[in-house]
Amino acid sequence: MLGASFCSNRRQNSMAHRNSRRSDSTSSTTNRFPPEGTTNEKDEDNLDHFIYKKMESILERMQDPHTGVIVRTVKSFMSKIPSVFTGADLISWILRNLDVDDTTEALHVAHLMGAHGYVFPIDDHILTVKNDGAYYRFQTPCFWLSRSSEPENTDYAVYLCKRTMQNKQRLELADYEAENLARLQKMFSRKWEFIFIQAEAQAKVDKKRDKLERKVLDSQERAFWDVHRPAPGCVNTTDVDIKKTYRAVKPRQINGRIEHLRRQIERRKIKVSKVAESYLSYFEQYMEFDPFITPPEPSNPWISDNTDHWEQESTTKDIPQRRVKRWSFSVRELLKDNAGREHFRRFLEKEFSAENLKFWEACQKLKFTAQNDVETMVQEIYTYLYYGIPSSWSL
Repeated sequence: MLGASFCSNRRQNSMAHRNSRRSDSTSSTTNRFPPEGTTNEKDEDNLDHFIYKKMESILERMQDPHTGVIVRTVKSFMSKIPSVFTGADLISWILRNLDVDDTTEALHVAHLMGAHGYVFPIDDHILTVKNDGAYYRFQTPCFWLSRSSEPENTDYAVYLCKRTMQNKQRLELADYEAENLARLQKMFSRKWEFIFIQAEAQAKVDKKRDKLERKVLDSQERAFWDVHRPAPGCVNTTDVDIKKTYRAVKPRQINGRIEHLRRQIERRKIKVSKVAESYLSYFEQYMEFDPFITPPEPSNPWISDNTDHWEQESTTKDIPQRRVKRWSFSVRELLKDNAGREHFRRFLEKEFSAENLKFWEACQKLKFTAQNDVETMVQEIYTYLYYGIPSSWSL
């Protein structure tokens, strides 16, 4: 009721000046907010519009008088705060009524609705929702994104100009709003008189309203502009063109795509027999090196008192054939073994390319270097990349 009367009065004020000399420059303010329930046929296939409708269906459930969020009038020190609810009440409702698993996900849903202006804090320009006792309010339907067109700068100028005429203590302009007003006044200097007349007419209509009704409508209009002209550092959700991001995919096309992907998941693109065969060959290759299947030689010194394993690891002489066989599996296996790496180093020295192994070892050492020594270590690694010096690596 409040939102409908508010929008209709705004349209009447705009129509009163339609035939003035400057109507060509302010025609956008005439149809500032379309009637409730009206949508552009072109928007029906718009993915943005589809998402807005999803949010608004949840919002309508939240506003249900029997099962929705409890909205009440709170008594303050010397005044009343009408039509508010707490962030904790909103999060609790989402957890009870939506398919949401935890509080973090519920906060994310509430934040998305707040960022699009459907729910807003009554005393803050930053549209976010917290799970606390702060007060929030629902947006009137005529300000919903699916029912209102993108406002022009002249509309914003009328709004800011009207704010300067009202109660300065309650509706004082923020710093960024004062800067925007000065910028708009300079931009529309030739038609500022007409903008001022419109703002003055709207301010007079607002003064005739009940005090509590005026409070609610002022906060809802402020939230509308916080969505379309957000404070510095806040995301402008109306600027994100989802059509470009998703290549103008229509909702029915999305459902078809989802169904196609589901069928693709059910189809097996890899033969189980081939997978099983590769697994069998892998395990057969490493079977003799698995201590659970084949006893290690020499025995594990942590289980037995035999220390031959440690002595064998410390020397590169008399290496067992079983150990050398594992080097043939891959270069990774060769470099993992200290003895294998040493033999590989000697081979590279004969081929005059030992710097390649040094470069690899320096990169591996960097992974475990303390933060304070990273810069020094990186400089040492870069010495291998300089062309022309003896230690540069060979490509």
